[in-house]
Amino acid sequence: MNFDFSTPYASARLPQFARNIVSTSHPLAAQAGLRMMLKGGNAVDAAIAAAAAITITEPVSNGLGSDAFCILWDGNKMHGLNASGPAPQAWTPEYFHKKYGSDAVNPPKRGWDSVTVPGAVSAWVALSDRFGKLPFADLMEPAIEIAERGYSLPVVVQQKWLAATPLLQSLPGFAEGFLPWGRAPNVGELFQFKAAARGLRAIAETKGKAFYEGEIAEALVKFSNQHGGAMTLQDLAQYRPEWVEPISQNYRGYTLNEIPPNGQGIAALIALGILENFDLGSMKVDGIDSQHLQIEAMKLAFADVYRYVADPRNMEVTPAQMLDPAYLKSRAKLIDMKKAQDFKAGNPVKGGTIYLTAADENGMMVSFIQSNYMGFGSGVVEPTYGVSLHNRGFDFSTDPKGLNPANLVAPGKRPFHTIIPAFLSKDGQPVMSYGVMGGSMQPQGHMQTLVRMLDYKQNPQAACDAPRWRCNNGLSINVEAAMDRNTVQGLSDLGHELAVINDSYMDFGAGQFIWRMGDPKVQGYVAASDPRRDGQAVGF
Repeated sequence: MNFDFSTPYASARLPQFARNIVSTSHPLAAQAGLRMMLKGGNAVDAAIAAAAAITITEPVSNGLGSDAFCILWDGNKMHGLNASGPAPQAWTPEYFHKKYGSDAVNPPKRGWDSVTVPGAVSAWVALSDRFGKLPFADLMEPAIEIAERGYSLPVVVQQKWLAATPLLQSLPGFAEGFLPWGRAPNVGELFQFKAAARGLRAIAETKGKAFYEGEIAEALVKFSNQHGGAMTLQDLAQYRPEWVEPISQNYRGYTLNEIPPNGQGIAALIALGILENFDLGSMKVDGIDSQHLQIEAMKLAFADVYRYVADPRNMEVTPAQMLDPAYLKSRAKLIDMKKAQDFKAGNPVKGGTIYLTAADENGMMVSFIQSNYMGFGSGVVEPTYGVSLHNRGFDFSTDPKGLNPANLVAPGKRPFHTIIPAFLSKDGQPVMSYGVMGGSMQPQGHMQTLVRMLDYKQNPQAACDAPRWRCNNGLSINVEAAMDRNTVQGLSDLGHELAVINDSYMDFGAGQFIWRMGDPKVQGYVAASDPRRDGQAVGF
């Protein structure tokens, strides 16, 4: 039967309750995580298995050549992991100017010269070593099985796969990896990725060493050399992920925790710190004033983030200075409730992505994100081991006179990064593991959904389902088609330059949420999964 897989009717999801739960943007990945829990594993084991599986089931957004970040609660303490990779040693502004012209202000968007060292596999290994219960090889089993046997392509992923094909089909290895039969697979069509199964098996057998020091590393460097890249064996072998202390912002009696720069999580913290100066709860939840205020706070946050955030070793200001309460109060005073504004960076006092989450009945909660960045990342796919590589290097500047000199490309430096996991706590105890994927939409989604839960008491699934907006540049914003028409008109009247968009996959992000209901062994958790993707929350 050739079904019509369009969705002509609105479909609502309901919150899911369980003592052990996994929420991801693809059902097979969620179930891969659940398999590990049923096998005796914990939330970390579940998250790693889900992360490995989703490289196969949602390759538009991530792959074996992704970067990753994680915030986790181990039952007693919070930990942060930065597994974003640095620039190859050959990368300098001169390297790019020589190849792409003296007027190049960024590395290229696609191809090998957009690829920094991939960190996701190192994240899996680091998390497993420190917090996992099951043997690492066991965690790769579901992903290997899916890659070998194949899976039927889901609706939303297929749409993005098809859209990316004309842009990427000529890039090294892309057609071989992702265009079986010379085209993108159709919805419901079986897709097998045997090369990635080979890569996953090598990763499983060597606990990741094959990727950074062994056969996969050698294949990556050989492929890079063949196609004009600069990646070396030394670049890969020297890489290590970094355990970091999350940064935080108090809001309405709770604390939002984010990974510190080079990521953009601080944007959500800045926006909430600004909103803390307003009585948002007195405003209508989907009304003009509430949405306008949130939009303006987010624009103020981005103005500072794009000016200052980079590899923390190179930043002009610290996160603490950017989050100083007095500074944020001064920024809040810039908001005019009667008109939209194009804000510039302030002066702090000097001194494409998948998100998944898992929690278990022993209290461990994992907030994990990995990404190829833009759809299919660099478009480069190493054909022997099926390594689809990200394009994080594109976010470097190659212009010494650019907006943010701290983000100027240099050997061994991490670029500005968009992917961010989030974690909500209260009085030092865990409350919610969550995230919203999708480029610059991520901190915007973190803020919008959290405001709905904390200011308006909406449950996680309702907060996830609600229509979103997205700030672009200047006065430009996008809003989802489901947003109240009166609110849309009201925002336009305030001077916001609006575009109403029906496509929610990338433009408005997609989230996964797990909220702790009480004692995990007794009350367990409530979870939500975003209807903008193909995913689900599952548990027992």
